[in-house]
Amino acid sequence: MRERMSRERVLEAALELLDREGAAGLSMRKLGKALGVEAMTLYYYVPNKDAVLDGLVELVLSRVTVEPAGDWRVWGKAFAESIRAELLRHPALMPVVAIRPVATPGALGLVERAAAALTEAGFTAREALHVINALSTFVIGHTLAEAGPDSPDQPDLDLADYPVLARAVADGLGTPEDHRERFDLAVAALLSGLAPRTPATGTTTRTRTGRRS
Repeated sequence: MRERMSRERVLEAALELLDREGAAGLSMRKLGKALGVEAMTLYYYVPNKDAVLDGLVELVLSRVTVEPAGDWRVWGKAFAESIRAELLRHPALMPVVAIRPVATPGALGLVERAAAALTEAGFTAREALHVINALSTFVIGHTLAEAGPDSPDQPDLDLADYPVLARAVADGLGTPEDHRERFDLAVAALLSGLAPRTPATGTTTRTRTGRRS
């Protein structure tokens, strides 16, 4: 029996098609064929290809199971790690996520929850969105550089005149483990460099004499 059609089923099939053929191979005709229906049938669930692409961004974010609560740097790090892991599972989706704005209710809901948690930590609403943008932009850029579909093979370089670079390569520069270490280092540096201008509600501050105010 044919699986019941739904927007979620269409998006899952679109992701599978994207994984196989890349963004250039994603079309409403091919998507309909993959689902065993006419392309026109898809328009009951997604109005156009742009809506499919927006839905794929939402699909990625829906798989981020980190709940924005508690220490914002802790969940921010986990949030970044989760997005990276999901993107690495679907390399062909990276260019789509890089250029598509968050535009669906599901995706906007996650951004709203993260922004609300950041405002509770003392960020203004606009600063909260700046933090989310800085973190997500870094994650997308890193994963594109790490495993993007257009990444060239590592060239065979003569490093005889570059001893520091040679030591780094000998120590594992460019390996999967190195990519993860590089990612963790940069996320930690990014998060440690961000801070709200005002303390979170309910917190106290200390004067130079050590008294609480």
